[in-house]
Amino acid sequence: MNATSYAARARTTAVHPVPSTLFPLHSTVPLVTFAAGCEVYAPGQRATCLYRIEFGAVRLHGLLSDGRRQVIGFYLAGETFGFEATDTHSFFAEAVVATGARTHHLADGLGSQAELTELALRGMLRAQEHVLVIGRQTAVERVAGFLLDMAERQGGLKHFDLPMSRLDIADYLGLTIETVSRVFAKLRSAGLIRLRSIRCIEIADIGALRGLCA
Repeated sequence: MNATSYAARARTTAVHPVPSTLFPLHSTVPLVTFAAGCEVYAPGQRATCLYRIEFGAVRLHGLLSDGRRQVIGFYLAGETFGFEATDTHSFFAEAVVATGARTHHLADGLGSQAELTELALRGMLRAQEHVLVIGRQTAVERVAGFLLDMAERQGGLKHFDLPMSRLDIADYLGLTIETVSRVFAKLRSAGLIRLRSIRCIEIADIGALRGLCA
């Protein structure tokens, strides 16, 4: 499977998760809820669980040596996070908004090696995509790529909600919040997007938006 087809598959299964031994379709695992800003786990804590988001969103971030925050990624409804290469967590995980998730304890022994390998590959793919996004030369390219990614991960809808704040987006893209706000205004003025609210985005010209990332 090539990188393009794997990326498409990863996005599709994130929006429409398939039944598995990790998270059965009719799971009896209780739903764990987290208030906005609540910490799910922190660096150095034992990585004993995987989490599948039922609603809401989670951000992963680390702290740079000068104390600044670097957002590593976002996880949305239907997506699974918490997989680590070692037995401890490397980053902070926090609920962006009110979030509900189901947990799978790795010690329970459920889940095939193939399922765990796929989770690891998805995490690697997401990290690679993040590098590609922040590696773009201009702020407009970064924001356009981010919006396209968010749209695809939420089912390819023309309008969708951004659970994260402009500051979260800035810390994810390596920009300032002022720059992110200016780019949103620029895309809106150009007729590429519409802002139904501070969080609800409508893509008015997806071809032109993709053209910015070409």
